[in-house]
Amino acid sequence: MKPRWTAADIPPQHGRIALVTGANRGLGFEIAAALAAAGAEVVLGCRDADKAAAAVARIRARHAQAKVATMPLDLASLASVRRFAAAFTKAHPRLDLLLHNAAAILAPRGRTADGFETHLGTNHLGPFALTGLLLDRLAAAPGARVIIAGSLAHRMTRGLDLTDPHGDRRAYDPMDAYGRSKLAALSHAFELDRRLRAAGLPVRSLAAHPGYTATNDDLGGFWLRLTTKLIGQSPALGALPALYAATAGQADGGDYYGPDGFAELRGHPRKVKARPEARDPAFAARLWALSEQLTGVRYLS
Repeated sequence: MKPRWTAADIPPQHGRIALVTGANRGLGFEIAAALAAAGAEVVLGCRDADKAAAAVARIRARHAQAKVATMPLDLASLASVRRFAAAFTKAHPRLDLLLHNAAAILAPRGRTADGFETHLGTNHLGPFALTGLLLDRLAAAPGARVIIAGSLAHRMTRGLDLTDPHGDRRAYDPMDAYGRSKLAALSHAFELDRRLRAAGLPVRSLAAHPGYTATNDDLGGFWLRLTTKLIGQSPALGALPALYAATAGQADGGDYYGPDGFAELRGHPRKVKARPEARDPAFAARLWALSEQLTGVRYLS
């Protein structure tokens, strides 16, 4: 890996189609803008149509020739995920890059439209379903990649009990719930790559985390907000691991990337490690079966 890899090192992406979820702000916006600058046709999958339109305008202000469009997508609703997948499939013959960026973080105890705990539903079950529904479009693109967003928080959770996935039997802690959802997301990323290889499909699945990035400095208590403002890195820098995973020739399926600085809090992309459960095939198989059951979307089984 080149030392201090930056967005300037992204290879040309002309002719490629990318989908970035949650791309109207923060990391997603920077990922979408960088891919558009490199020549990709980028679809922004966002809940809020007005914010998505404003993001498109900002990207075009940066890059006049950018090919960007928006489509409504709410990962906290399986009905929205299915509508999006149907519309995307109708509009596009293939999908080269699928970047799962949208996330719920530090949400109060709540449920998605389908009754899932908010973090698990938005950060894992919605992306799980969307990946399956778009798998044929990914398989139609040579060298397609799926990039799933991890987080340092996956190391902080007490763990994901698959007999109690929504945490009904434990006291609610927003950060623990977020960490559980990111553990599930990473397990999905690595198991997806194993199953894609076993099926002989030309698609690879990777994961990336942004370190400590100042994208949610309005969340949490006073000290958390202050710490984020003081030491959090910029969204443009935090987006680099995902961009590296999506575009670098050296990146391969099953890889996990994060910042190269102290404790992976900030810096430029490098390979990082996940906690053992995230790479445990037995845990992943159980989570996959549960995810299929909960979402009703079955693939690579």
